[in-house]
Amino acid sequence: MAGVIRRLDESVVNRIAAGEVIQRPANAIKEMIENCLDAKSTSIQVVVKEGGLKLIQVQDNGCGIRKEDLDIVCERFTTSKLQKFEDLASISTYGFRGEALASISHVAHVTVTTKTANAKCAYRATYSDGKIKAPPKPCAGNQGTQITVEDLFYNVNTRRKALKNPNEEYAKILEVVSRYAIHNSGISFSVKKQGDTVSDVRTLSNASTVDNIRSIFGNAVSRELIEVGCEEASLAFKMKGYITNANYSVKKCIFLLFINNRLVESAALRKAIETVYAAYLPKSTHPFLYLSLEIAPQNVDVNVHPTKHEVHFLHEDSILERVQQHVESKLLGSNSSRMYFTQTLLPGADCSSSEVVKASANSSAATKGTSDKIYAHQMVRTDSREQKLDAFLQPVNNPLSTGPTEMTTEANAGPPEGAVRPQDTEMEDVNDLVEMADVQEDTAMPGGLSEGGRLSPETVPPRKRPREDADIEVEKDDTRKDMTAACTPRRRIINLTSVLTLQEEISNQAHANLQEMLHDHSFVGCVSPQWALAQYQTKLYLLNTTKLSQELFYQILIYDFANFGVLRLSEPAPLYELSMLALEDPESGWTEEDGPKEGLAEYIVEFLQKKTEMLKDYFSLEIDEEGNLIGLPLLIDNYVPPLEGLPMFILRLATEVNWDEEKECFESLSKELAMFYSIRKQYIIDEANLTDSQNEDSDSGSTTWKWTVEHVLYKAFRTHLLPPKHFTEDGNILQLANLPDLYKVFERC
Repeated sequence: MAGVIRRLDESVVNRIAAGEVIQRPANAIKEMIENCLDAKSTSIQVVVKEGGLKLIQVQDNGCGIRKEDLDIVCERFTTSKLQKFEDLASISTYGFRGEALASISHVAHVTVTTKTANAKCAYRATYSDGKIKAPPKPCAGNQGTQITVEDLFYNVNTRRKALKNPNEEYAKILEVVSRYAIHNSGISFSVKKQGDTVSDVRTLSNASTVDNIRSIFGNAVSRELIEVGCEEASLAFKMKGYITNANYSVKKCIFLLFINNRLVESAALRKAIETVYAAYLPKSTHPFLYLSLEIAPQNVDVNVHPTKHEVHFLHEDSILERVQQHVESKLLGSNSSRMYFTQTLLPGADCSSSEVVKASANSSAATKGTSDKIYAHQMVRTDSREQKLDAFLQPVNNPLSTGPTEMTTEANAGPPEGAVRPQDTEMEDVNDLVEMADVQEDTAMPGGLSEGGRLSPETVPPRKRPREDADIEVEKDDTRKDMTAACTPRRRIINLTSVLTLQEEISNQAHANLQEMLHDHSFVGCVSPQWALAQYQTKLYLLNTTKLSQELFYQILIYDFANFGVLRLSEPAPLYELSMLALEDPESGWTEEDGPKEGLAEYIVEFLQKKTEMLKDYFSLEIDEEGNLIGLPLLIDNYVPPLEGLPMFILRLATEVNWDEEKECFESLSKELAMFYSIRKQYIIDEANLTDSQNEDSDSGSTTWKWTVEHVLYKAFRTHLLPPKHFTEDGNILQLANLPDLYKVFERC
C-alpha cells in the first residue's frame, strides 16, 4: 500500500531547517557576529556558559533594531538586506536569508534587548518558535543590540546529547571569534566564560591585523609573517593577507580564508598552497595562512550551503593558480636564511627565548631591522654565567704561593727537591722567619672568619661607598649589606678627604667598555702566571693578570680603607732579617756607598716601628713591639699573597713610600701593598724549566695557582675592578682574534 503524502506542520519544518543552519553553538555565534558586523558595530562582546549550551550572550554597539521590527525579527525570511532575488548578485552583507534568529529561536529561548540612536530607551522582547511572546517592554540599555540565547537544543535531545563536551564547544567558539577578530582589525572583540573576569580572546579596536594575530596565536607566528597581496583585473579579484615563512611550521594547518569578508572553507585553495609549502617545510608540518579574497559580487554564488561556509565563484581554477604563484614567489624571497634556537643554559635556568642566541655588540647595527637574524660569524657560543665544576673543588694547598714559604690551610708543603728558581739563595732563610703553618684569624676581626682565614664562598655584593661628616665613625648597622671585597662586614665609614679623593680619581679614570668586558667575560685559560686568555662576545683577549691584579688590590685598599681583616702569621717575622734578605737581593740596588746593610736594616726596623699604629689601624699591617711582622691585611677571600716578595715589600715600604703628605702616603703605600699582593711570575714555579720528576712533584702547586687565578682573581675582576682608561693603550689588554675575521680566513681556504 502506498504511503500517504502529507504536508508537514510548520513547526516541524522550522525545526528541521533550524537543525541545518544551527548545527552547534559556534554556528549560532557566527550568525550573530555577522549580524553585529552588518549593524556597523565597533565592539562585540560574547559571554558563554557550558560551551554555549546553557547560555550565549552577544552584545554590540551597532545601529540597533527598531521597536516596530521586533515583532517579526525572529520569523523566517525576514531581513533588511534583501528585497528581490536579483539583489543576491550584488549582495555585500553577511546575512540575506533572514533565517539566523528564526532558526535559533526554534531550538532555544531567545531574548533581544535593543536600542537605536534615536530611541529614548531600549526595548526587550522574548521569543519562542519564531514568535514574540509578549509586546516589547521598555528598559534601560546602551545603543546596540544584546541577544541572549538560553538552553540551546532544549527540544532536540539527540543533538544535545551529541554535544556533551562543553570544553570542545567552547574551543570551537574561540576559533570562530578569533578568525573574525583577525579579519576585522578595526573592531574590538572579546570572548569569556560567564563569571570569569579575564577574556580568553580579546582584541582592541585600534590594533592592526598583525597585532591581532600576535594576541591570538602568539609571537611565534607573528614574528615569522610575510605580507602577501596581488590583484588581477581580468579575473576581477584582489587578494591580501599574511602567511608564515619557512622558519615556522606546525602539525596542523591553520588556514583563515575570507571571500568577500565571509569566513569560508576551500579545500582546493588549501591544497594548492600546501603544495607550495611542501618544498620548504619538514615532512608532515604545515604553515599558518590568513588570506582575504575580494571577488566581484556578480561572480560569487553565496547561496550554496545552509551555513554559508562554502561559496562558488567564476574562474575558480585561474584564481587559485594566480594565488598559488604569488605565494610561491613570496616564499622564494624569504628563504635566504633559516633561524635555529639552541639551549645555552642548564635546564631550569631562567632564560627567555629572545636570550637564547645573543648577538655581539658590534653586530647590532648590522642586524637591526632584520627580525633579529643572527649569522654564524656573529653568534656568541659561550655564556659568562656558566660555572665550571672545578670552581667547587678548591685545592688543599694554599691558593697561590708555591715557594719555600708556602702557607697552607692544613699541612706544610716545602718546595720540590732540586727545583732551581730565581732568588732561591736569597730566600732560603725565610723558612726560619715565617714558618709554613695555618693562616689564623684575627680574634679582633668582626665577621666570623672560618678557620684558615676564609669565609664560606658566596657572591660578593657590589661595594658601597658611604660618606659621613665625621672623619671616622663606628658603623651602627653591622649587617651584610655593606661588605668588603674579602666578604667581611665593614666596621667603619671613612671620610678622610685624601681617601675620598683617591676613590674619586679611580672612578673618573674607569673605562666603561673594559668594565663591561671584564664583567661578562668567559675565562679561557692561563698562558703563564702573567698572562691569561678570556673571551668576550665574539672576541678573544690576552690579559695581563699581573697588572690587573695589581690594580685590583690597589682599588680594594682604597675603597675598603681601614676595613680589612688580618692574615695572622703563625710565628712573628723579624723586620730586621727581612730587611737584610731584601738588601742582599740585587733588585734592591744596594751599593757600598749606601753604608752597611746592618745599619740600614736597623734604620728600617726603627722607622717602621714609629708607623706601627697607623699601619695597623688603616691597613691591618701589624708589627709588634719587638719589631716583628705578625699580620697582613686580608684583601679578598681565599687569597694569600706570595710571601717570597715579603722582604722586598718591607724594604720598599720604608724607602719608596711618601710619608710626608697624607694623600701621597696612602696612595704610595697602597701601591706597594698592591704590588706585593699581585701575581708575579718570578714567584711562581716555571714549569718549562722543570724535569719530569719535578713536574710530577709540582703538579699540585701548578694546579693551585691556576685555580686561584681563574676562580679567585678573575672572579674578583668581574665585581670589584674598575679598569683604568690607560689599559686600552699600554698593552695590558690585547685583542688577539675575532670571529668575523676568522670566518673570512676560513672562507678563503
